[in-house]
Amino acid sequence: MKSPIPTAETMLARLVGFDSVSGRPNAPIIGFVQDWLAGHGLRAHVLPGPEGDRANLFVTIGPADRPGYVLSGHLDVVPATEPGWQGDPFTLRSDGARLIGRGACDMKGFVAAMLAMAPELAAMDLRVPVHLALSYDEELGCRGVRHLLSALPELCAPPAGAIIGEPSNLTPVLAHKGKAAVRLVARGVPGHSSRPDLGANAIHALVPALAAAVAQARALEAGPQDDRFAPPYSSLQVGTVAGGQALNIIPDAATAEIEARAIAGVEPLTLLDPVRAAARSAGVEVQDLAHYPALALDPGHPLAALARDLSGRAPLGAVSYGTEAGLFQQAGIPAVICGPGDIDRAHKPEEYLTRNELAETCAMIRHLGEHACA
Repeated sequence: MKSPIPTAETMLARLVGFDSVSGRPNAPIIGFVQDWLAGHGLRAHVLPGPEGDRANLFVTIGPADRPGYVLSGHLDVVPATEPGWQGDPFTLRSDGARLIGRGACDMKGFVAAMLAMAPELAAMDLRVPVHLALSYDEELGCRGVRHLLSALPELCAPPAGAIIGEPSNLTPVLAHKGKAAVRLVARGVPGHSSRPDLGANAIHALVPALAAAVAQARALEAGPQDDRFAPPYSSLQVGTVAGGQALNIIPDAATAEIEARAIAGVEPLTLLDPVRAAARSAGVEVQDLAHYPALALDPGHPLAALARDLSGRAPLGAVSYGTEAGLFQQAGIPAVICGPGDIDRAHKPEEYLTRNELAETCAMIRHLGEHACA
């Protein structure tokens, strides 16, 4: 017996109910999605990551041997520890037209629409497939989707395009910045601050790399420009610095986290080269935290026109935040961002999606199915 077909709102409530914070095991939510799809005759491939306790999921609706379209979303969410929540962040609440809960906007709303529409897509006579791709740990630097993309050649023909449903007000986005991030780890020798000659100050060891970061940030402002972005140049910043126990103790450990965001055409990792060089010259360890490339879809690409037709909105040139879309592009799959909600609502208390936005997303997916039947 097939499972009952839920509305997208009901599906969103189920998804929000999973505390699927990034960096944690995600078997419960993956198992729920797999079982629900199986109840509608759809076989989902669960693709475990190297961590061993979390997985991606991929399902094909229609003929897998033909180039089709990927609808992609991530199931992880950021923590919900902010004091501004008016109720349990992992229980979907409604307030008029708003559906409130952690991940409602970023980006379980898009996933809910994907899953709620899957039975309808399965009932269509699709000439080319529609694939549903769900990843883990996107919020930690797009970690899970890399493993999903590496498995695709064994699962389907090379897709003709991918729609990444990050919040964009259902406006197709053709470009975004890339990102690279590192953690610097300095180790010293503790002692009384009155005898610095007997110790080694770990915070002091960070200074050359921090100075290099500040200099590089200033230099980038005068570097290559792309007016589609705000700001129109690549950027770099020191995000965190930590170390020391007390003013009169020589710090024996210190860390700093630094990120670079690159305009299209610039490799994010290269922006951190001066920081890496300065750190290593001071004996500071450099740990890679995240790296994903920029997205740049040609405005004349057929996928841009398709996204415009599906959403009913003219494409937007670029945004400054990053997504998994750049990794799809790097894997040879043209990609565009187009999802419900506004990015300004993400990662905040009382995160929400509206009922109308959810309905519009279902309509967009229906239009994609109709296009795949033509």
